[in-house]
Amino acid sequence: MGEAAVEGFTMEEKRDFNGGVGNENGEFDPSAPPPFKIGEIRAAIPSHCWVKNPWRSMSYVLRDLVVVSALITAAVYFNTWVFWPLYWVAQGTMFWAIFVLGHDCGHGSFSDSPRLNSIVGHILHSSILVPYNGWRISHRTHHQNHGNVENDESWVPLPEKIYNKLDPNTKKLRFTVPFPVFAYPLYLWYRSPGKEGSHFNPYSSLFPANERKSVVTSTVCWILMAVFLVCLSFVFGPVQIFKLYGVPYLIFVMWLDFVTYLHHHGHEKKLPWYRGKEWSYLRGGLTTVDRDYGLFNNIHHDIGTHVIHHLFPQIPHYHLVEATRAAKPVLGKYYREPKKSGPIPLHLIDNLVKSIRQDHFVSDTGEIVYYQTDPQLHKFLATKLE
Repeated sequence: MGEAAVEGFTMEEKRDFNGGVGNENGEFDPSAPPPFKIGEIRAAIPSHCWVKNPWRSMSYVLRDLVVVSALITAAVYFNTWVFWPLYWVAQGTMFWAIFVLGHDCGHGSFSDSPRLNSIVGHILHSSILVPYNGWRISHRTHHQNHGNVENDESWVPLPEKIYNKLDPNTKKLRFTVPFPVFAYPLYLWYRSPGKEGSHFNPYSSLFPANERKSVVTSTVCWILMAVFLVCLSFVFGPVQIFKLYGVPYLIFVMWLDFVTYLHHHGHEKKLPWYRGKEWSYLRGGLTTVDRDYGLFNNIHHDIGTHVIHHLFPQIPHYHLVEATRAAKPVLGKYYREPKKSGPIPLHLIDNLVKSIRQDHFVSDTGEIVYYQTDPQLHKFLATKLE
């Protein structure tokens, strides 16, 4: 598929009124090369959206830490089974918000100071048992290769050959809700099927040799946090620490897997994945999906504005909404407007369940591929829901 024409039709003939490219039936084709360059998107975004204000970034850190501390104080004070479930959901959500701020540090969108980014990132991520540098490096790989079946790092489609080698129980666990939304800790230790390495091992294939010392630093910080939690368990009792920290951690993991999965899957119309010469940074980034999380948008720092974040991860989170608004006229139909949410984004559960039931593997061949469904697994999953 060339940049100038698609199957005999010129780009001008296939360009629709909103800047998209159609297929032979005149329908918008999300896999067609876009009629704009990434520089055009960049130019449409106001210059102040690129400015990183460390004081403003730190104000969000302070805000989140105050809320976390207040929730802990309230849980200890009330200590009733009426309050605990409310605490778990609220605190787990705040752990997720803290993760997003550490994620900004990893991208360098927190501030222009690598030292400040590293210090804050290590503190925030270690506090929720995330190895900051190990994750930062693998996440960088994800952004640099988004939408690439062979080189992407996060929620990558399984090629059919690898999928067929999975035993039936592994398939069922991997594609049965709620198990996939608890996958993150396993991913940190073992990555995904078909990939080897650990985010804690400096000699993992994830990391270049010149970044091994950084990985060691993060692993040590993770171990110190784990030891700290064990010590707290001896002082206050393991049940109390599990209630104060363990359950919120599980809620945080659910948020992380839920959000990151839906930013790359579950759109109403299937979106392409690429290999070889068909892949480009721009085309891969345009397969990401924005989501509306209702009242949680502000709480988790507008991470739902994901398309512009993926294309330009150096933009601070507090400018993403404005940057997206400015870029939409250029993106045209390559930008998929998120469905408006009520206060609680319950509508996204259907997207998650439907995608996990249908999106199982991609073909081993082809440079533009779409998820395919395993009929036997789909039948099993449908039976489970009856």
